[in-house]
Amino acid sequence: MNPEPALPGHSHSDPVFNRASSTLEPAVRRLASLAPLDPDEHDALLRAAAFRRRFAPHREILAEGKPITESGLIVQGWACRSRIFRDGRRQILSLLLPGDLIGVCPQPQPVATTMVSAITEVIICQVPMASEAGPGLSSAYAISRGLEEAYLFRQIARLGRLSAYERFVDWASELRERLSLVGLGNGNCFPVPLTQELMGDALGLTSVHVNRTLQLMRREGLVDIRSGHLTLMDPERLSQLADYRPTMVSMPSGEG
Repeated sequence: MNPEPALPGHSHSDPVFNRASSTLEPAVRRLASLAPLDPDEHDALLRAAAFRRRFAPHREILAEGKPITESGLIVQGWACRSRIFRDGRRQILSLLLPGDLIGVCPQPQPVATTMVSAITEVIICQVPMASEAGPGLSSAYAISRGLEEAYLFRQIARLGRLSAYERFVDWASELRERLSLVGLGNGNCFPVPLTQELMGDALGLTSVHVNRTLQLMRREGLVDIRSGHLTLMDPERLSQLADYRPTMVSMPSGEG
């Protein structure tokens, strides 16, 4: 839980600096895919990454209703936003993956609107404050917030109108899209370190229903899941089955 040592006096030839750069690569890759970052902004991320915290699986990262005191970037691991009801039922509202931001809020004195907890071991580093970020990072932060909103809207539609089969297809297609931004996975095969119970909490289904849906999709030759990895055997067909649409929150440069 304590911050790891800083990187004093580092340079691009410093092996410690290079290890930090390598660790941060998926997260920086996502931010750079959202907006161009200049060398100074890359260095600012590396300096901020010197201050990082580790959270064991199932540990709380943010408590609902509590003040958010710092901004963070998920460097490694999976986390989630969730709501737990008095009788123990849990709804996972969204998954937080490497490269996702936590606590980058434009409003003064922000408060956590949901609980955020670790699913796997999670490493989070500080990020430059939005007020101190350059134009590239500021744009990346804004687009990242837009994407998080879009994923939440998709979750509402998924839970409200899709069948169990369609929910899994839509959810898996979204994961494939998101993980491709950070270079995790190999094409149509990507890591999904979730139990069927957690999948059920994300999809509003029981673990038994998740298991039946997976078995059906296996028999149809559409998915394969083993050793913590999910393979989509025919992504285009799956996208058609759930009317999946790639997520876009801003127009590409030069288009209008």
